[in-house]
Amino acid sequence: MHIVNTVLVTAVALEFVYIFYLETIATTSSSTARVFGMTTEELSRDSVTTLFRNQGVYNLLIGVLLLVALFAYHSTAAVAWLLGMIIAVAAYGSFTSSPWIILKQGGLAIIALVLVLVFGL
Repeated sequence: MHIVNTVLVTAVALEFVYIFYLETIATTSSSTARVFGMTTEELSRDSVTTLFRNQGVYNLLIGVLLLVALFAYHSTAAVAWLLGMIIAVAAYGSFTSSPWIILKQGGLAIIALVLVLVFGL
């Protein structure tokens, strides 16, 4: 089960690296527009681009911290805390933006958190 947990937590981290890519590098792409339900014209606005790039850096940091907690420190507590934070942010997004965010952004993290809490790393 430890291998499954490691794979799931790594997948959550990679998901956040992908979100970083969409928000910071491919800010005005059709993929970013599709994922966030916006038009490429909206994404091209300077204010939106700036906000997305800033948010992308936060998402990259979350992904990196999750990988550090998993591989460098092998800390169940740190991994669980970060997964909990991801789920809390996804829940907030579900209330303020779209109900589906809890599943899209938090679904894998929820599964990973339950398994990490039950079986550890």
